[in-house]
Amino acid sequence: MAADWYGDADRVTILIDTNAFLMTSQFNIDLFEELRFLLGSVRMVVPDIVIRELEGLARGKGKHAAAARLGLQFANKCDVIPSSGMGSPDEQIYSSAMDLQCGVVTNDRRLRNLLLKEGLPVVSLAGKQKLELIRR
Repeated sequence: MAADWYGDADRVTILIDTNAFLMTSQFNIDLFEELRFLLGSVRMVVPDIVIRELEGLARGKGKHAAAARLGLQFANKCDVIPSSGMGSPDEQIYSSAMDLQCGVVTNDRRLRNLLLKEGLPVVSLAGKQKLELIRR
């Protein structure tokens, strides 16, 4: 994975997808701690499209909305970057990851396969208990 924008070669940049923030609540996973365990020093980046998706979900009711509200609290602790504004949220996440040449935390199978095909690492949920790093 690429060094972060500040030139710290040991610091890894990882982009976080909407469903990664939702799984924090759904599967009782400490997303930030798990990422630090897997990757060491990490810069967590969130495209603004993810923030907008979480805000929309958070306006609802029930467990999914509650998970989105918790996800928003975590997302606001990350570096928010502008997304391209073109295409679906997944296409914008893909585009941002390609621009940054960084890995992505996602459980979306289609997005995961696209990223892996491009040689970008993916962090995904393994067994509903922890995260795993996938590379090709």
